[in-house]
This record gives sequence, structure tokens and C-alpha cells, in this order.
Amino acid sequence: MKLKTGFYVKKLAPLFFVLFAILRCATPVFCYPVTFTDTEGTEITIDKRPSRVVSLVPTITEIIFKIGAGDTVKAVTYHDTYPVETATKEIVGGFFSPSLKVIEKIDPDIIFVSRLHKKIRQRLGHGRCRLINLEANSISDIYRNINLLGTIFNKEKNAAKIIEEIRNELEIIARKVARIPQSERKRVIRLMGRDQVMTTGDDSFQNEYIRLAGGIPPRFGKEGNIAAVTKEEWMRFNPQAIYGCGGDRETANRFFERPGWKDVDAVKNGKVFFFPCDLTCRASTRAGSFVSWLSARVYEDEFSEKQTQVLEDRVFRSLELVLDLDYVKDIRVLYSTIHDFLNKTLIIDFDEPLSVVSTLEGERKGIESVGNHYSSPPCWGIGHKLGLKKIRKRVYEVIGKSEDTAGFLFTGADMDNLAIKREQFKEMEVYALVTAGVKSNAVRMSADEGKFYEPGTINIIILPNVRLSPRAMTRAIVSATEAKTAALQDLDIRSSYTPRIHQATGTGTDNILIVEGKGIPVDNSGGHSKMGELIAKAVYDAVQEAVYNQNGVTPRRNIFQRLKDRRISLFDLSASMRMENKGDRKKLLEALEEVLLQPRYASFVESSFAISDDYERGLIADLSIYELWCKNVAEEIAGEKIPNLKDVTETENMPPVLRMTVNALLNGIYYRSVSSQ
Repeated sequence: MKLKTGFYVKKLAPLFFVLFAILRCATPVFCYPVTFTDTEGTEITIDKRPSRVVSLVPTITEIIFKIGAGDTVKAVTYHDTYPVETATKEIVGGFFSPSLKVIEKIDPDIIFVSRLHKKIRQRLGHGRCRLINLEANSISDIYRNINLLGTIFNKEKNAAKIIEEIRNELEIIARKVARIPQSERKRVIRLMGRDQVMTTGDDSFQNEYIRLAGGIPPRFGKEGNIAAVTKEEWMRFNPQAIYGCGGDRETANRFFERPGWKDVDAVKNGKVFFFPCDLTCRASTRAGSFVSWLSARVYEDEFSEKQTQVLEDRVFRSLELVLDLDYVKDIRVLYSTIHDFLNKTLIIDFDEPLSVVSTLEGERKGIESVGNHYSSPPCWGIGHKLGLKKIRKRVYEVIGKSEDTAGFLFTGADMDNLAIKREQFKEMEVYALVTAGVKSNAVRMSADEGKFYEPGTINIIILPNVRLSPRAMTRAIVSATEAKTAALQDLDIRSSYTPRIHQATGTGTDNILIVEGKGIPVDNSGGHSKMGELIAKAVYDAVQEAVYNQNGVTPRRNIFQRLKDRRISLFDLSASMRMENKGDRKKLLEALEEVLLQPRYASFVESSFAISDDYERGLIADLSIYELWCKNVAEEIAGEKIPNLKDVTETENMPPVLRMTVNALLNGIYYRSVSSQ
């Protein structure tokens, strides 16, 4: 019988493979070659699934990762910051002037480019490498690019799912906005520019975002990605809401104190909003998310009212998790819609009531459930308007909990980025469950000003397998806090208020919840105790993992990201260089990026960060030896002796050590360019 079976398998094998090939090509997902025409009208044929991709366009990078093809990406620019996995890829420089040398060493089979990458096209556009330009100036362009990339990378199902999610988000906003009378729709403008106020052209995708959010964008009769705005045009349009990305704050600060610019409704009423740059400036997979957030900010009052709600508050999904603790009856994450937007709630149910200590609610007894609730960005403004008490009540109603027996934390860090860490010593063990984000309100306690309060950004829940005494529970807060701060400092997380001077100690909105647990009694969880050690280790590891999950921050992040952490912009440095014959700013920026791509000089700058921090703390008194190092670095870059380093940067609020560092790089680049002329 076995021989006979083998015989038939052998005979049928050729027929099977023919049938498989037919079925394979009957399904477009598996078919190569793929032929298409890109934005520049070039017909391109892809013969097989790409395996060595360099993406110079952040919008395309985002799509590739989101459809599940991030493994094919070998390098990106330092402007690529989403999703977090981009932090693990090689950096080829910036979007405007990527390094040809680095790209050539990677030997890519595909490079995604824009119209700006003329040098790349001239050098690499005639070999075996395919150069593809996929621009997006509208929502329909976004759908086209996602579909096409899904086909190129054999991820069509994932691409279709992403498009469906965007459409669903936009449909919800359209239904909500439809309940606002046309006479109450608001005039909205995107703020851009540096030395002058600018906005997007009439034909830009950002103006389409405004329309989809229910706003009325300006029509100045100007086209393109960016266009200048006169004071007269500004006042005539009289925006009721203004939005920009983080880099546009300086423009707002510079102009919104001046007559005319400040005399519009949005400025007078405080309706000036700032969003992450990787949302506002990209036509990509999160278009629906950004339109939702923008609409929720513009119509914060209206969306807080019940009459604009179009979906029922309800739980629509449950994700089961596992904790090996006898008293934990159930642990899960519930996905729900509240206020029409996505919410996610971590819920831990106990088999009997326990005591907890929470920095949000204090000491509480008879608690049957603890957890951590995430509200997505469109809910944040609504939450601030309604207040924590009303939000808590509404959340508990949706997830089926009682305020009397539940103790929850609240966060703006995505619950999908939850980190769970376990530490054990003999019979003792402890779990730390952490959500964390450090990009918007990290602070250094004792140095930064307290301005407001909102529920937690870094939230920590501690669950031991022993019974902590009241003393041990409160002491555990200290151990967990010290471990959290150690984790942030080892990542060199910077204060959001004073990033060039201070490391952050927390985010200013952090909370900790300690569960008493069950088992042998433990009365000490301080630094010298074994329980304190376990808590600290679990929290440290969980905080670092959660920060990576949420923000993509790693200890070995690239030098460009670390400069950005300190709000040191290479573009601003090149633009502010104070010398005669400044030359082409683009060439200067390109040279600066090229220098920093070399590990030797990147390490020099990274060393300056540590020296600067110690100098600002008063731990270093004499910088003369560092001044000599800076001169040596400048001369090495220049390839010649430099009589004296000049202070060539006009950047304000630069600490002395960092100013010396920047001047060393710029002097070296300047003298090198002069000698080569």
C-alpha cells in the first residue's frame, strides 16, 4: 500500500505543480511581473518581490511597513520616524540630500524617490536598480499608492484592509460633521513657514484633509505644496482654527504677537493646534486618523455633545492575555468605540476584592478590577473638556465596571504598545505592566515648570505574588519611580521644556498603581529589599520596552534622532551659519549630513551630549581640553589647519558645549569648501 501511494504521488506530482501554477497566476496576489506607470510617467516592471529596498520618501516607507513588507527595507532617511520599526534601519541621510555613497553600498534593487532626488536619478537611474516615484496629492492618490505597493510586495490583502480602515474613519467623520449646520462650519488654515507665514496650495492634500474634517480651507489662487500668505490675505480669510506641526510653533511665536497676524479669530480664541509632523505632512496610511483628530480639535465643543455622536458606545473586540498569578481571574484588552472613536482598555479581574494604592486615586479597598484605559487622540480634547470624572464614568459604563470596585489609570499611550515584564527570585515574583510615551510632555522634576494636569502618560501597574503590607505598597511606589527614571535617563530621554539642558525624570502625568497581592506577607519593597529589586528590574525593562513600542526610541538610536531630541535642527543650523560667502544652503546641509553619517564624527557629537549635560550640572568646570578637541575635529574635517574657530551659528539658547560642537563641524565644513574652490 505504501509503495502504491508513493507511486501515485510521484505520477501526480507534475500535474499538481501545473495546477498550482495555474491557481497561483489566477490570484493576482502571487503574480509577477508587475508593470505600472509611476508619477513621472515612467513605465516600470517588477519581475519578483523586492528584497533590498531603500526608501527616501517617508510616506512610502510608512505604507511599506504598514502592509507588512518592512523586512524588505534596508535603509531610510532620518526623516522616516514611523512606524517605530524604522528606527532599526540604516540611515542614508536626510530626505533632501541622501548620501549616494551609502545607498550604493547597500546595492538596492528598488529605490523610492521623489522629484527632488535628481542626483540619485542621474547616478543610479540607468542600472539594474529600479527608481520609483509615487507622489500623493489627494486621498485617491493615497489609495492608489497603497494598492500598488500591496501588489509590488505581494501584500494585497493587507493593503485592502488599510484602505478600508481609512475609508471607515473618514465616513464616521463625514457623518458627524453632517450634523453641524453649514453656517457653523469653521475656516481652517495650515500654518507653515519660518521667516514668513506660508500655507499649502489650493490643490494640496492638506486642504483636502481640512475639507474632509468639515473645515473650510482658504482659496488664495495658489498651487503647490507650500505658498506664501500676505497679511492682507490672512486677515481677509480670518481663520477660526489654525494648525501646524511641531516645527511650526516658532512661526506662531514669531508672528502671532504682531498686528494683523494676531487679529484673527483663531489666535484671539486660542484655537491654534499642533500635531506630530509625521501626521500633518504625509499623505499616507494614517490619513483617516489625522482627519479624525483634526476634526475633533476644530469641533471640540460640538463633538462633546451627544447630538453629533453617530455610533453606539460599545465593546467590539476582546484580546485575552495571560498572567501567572493565582488571584488574577482574567486579564484582557477590550476594544471599544466611545464618543465615536477608538478606545482600548486593559482589564485585570481578581478572584476576590483586594486593596490597591494608586497615585491617581489614593488608597482604595475592596477593589475587584484594576486596569489602564487608552483614549485615542480624537478623544483627548473631548476628555479635557468633559473632565476625568465624567470620562471615567462613561468608560466604566461601556466596559461594565463599577466606580466602587474598580481602580483604573488613564493614558494617551496606545494599549497595543503595552509592555509586560516579570521578575522572580525563589518563590517571589512580580509583574510590571507599563504603557509609556515620551514625545510631548517629558519633564525634569525640580527644573521644569508645572503647567497643567492630565491623566498618565507613563502608567505602571505592579502585581506581586505575595501580600504587600500598606507600608510595602507605598514604598513600592518609590522603587518603581526610581526605576522608571533610571530607564528614561539610560535612554537619554530629554525634557520637553528644556531638551538641550535636561534629561527627563518622567512625563509629568505619570501614575502608578500597586496591587497588594496574595501570598506570604512582605513588609518591605525598598531599594535594599529583594521585592524592591524585583519591582525595579521589572519596571525598568517594561518602561524601556514601552517607550520603544510607542515612540521607537532605543539606546542606540542614530545621531540625527538624538539631535532632534534636543531640538537641534540641521536645517536651522545650515540656515543660521554666520559667515561671508555662505554659499548654497542645500550644499551646506548636505555636507553636514555627510559628516554625521561617519561614525567618527557622530561619536564626537554624542560625546558632546554627555559633556554638555555634566557641564550644565556643574560637574565639569574647565572646557579647555574639549575646546582643543573641537579644533582638532574641525581641522580634520577641513583637511587643513584652522587659525581660530569662529562662532558661526546664530542659533539661540544653545548650551556652551553644544555651541562649541556645532561650530567645530561648521568651521570644518566651511574651510573644506573654501580650500576646494
